[in-house]
Amino acid sequence: MSRIGKNPVRLPAGVEVKIEKGTVTVKGPKGTLSRDFPRNNGVAIALEEGSVVVTRQNDAKPTRAMHGTTRALIANMVTGVSEGYTKDLRVEGTGYRANQEGANLSLAVGLSHGVTFEPPEGVTFEVPKGNKQILIHGIDKESVGQIAAEIRAVRPPEPYKGKGIRYADEQIRRKAGKAGKAKK
Repeated sequence: MSRIGKNPVRLPAGVEVKIEKGTVTVKGPKGTLSRDFPRNNGVAIALEEGSVVVTRQNDAKPTRAMHGTTRALIANMVTGVSEGYTKDLRVEGTGYRANQEGANLSLAVGLSHGVTFEPPEGVTFEVPKGNKQILIHGIDKESVGQIAAEIRAVRPPEPYKGKGIRYADEQIRRKAGKAGKAKK
């Protein structure tokens, strides 16, 4: 039995879950999320006493694979509508900066042109600290993580000086530069 899949998803106060025909809708103080789950994958989703329980009907390999995944996706939806998700990015490098222009994010990271990101629905950008920090907020964990990865991909951190865009908790393995040849 899946260790993740067998744990029920507890519903915090103010969060409602509606399950109908393979669609799970979670409504909370921060918003509403909805996701379709295939009904023929051998996984059943049910509401029981203030929690969501995911069970599997057989031990086939695809069913076992979807058991824990389904439970984790529902847990992420519940956390998103109750607390929300935030990704913290840092901009490192001389002349590298991020600016917020309305709802959009504008990056100047050593390219011949500026790069502008328009936030997807339900995601907001914030640039609080001297143009060197980017906060991405939203209720959908998948879209927050995806837009953070796309922003980081514009200028990933390089291993010699560490310049680029990185996650706040990311450790960059630094390489030694060229060793100078001794003069005789």
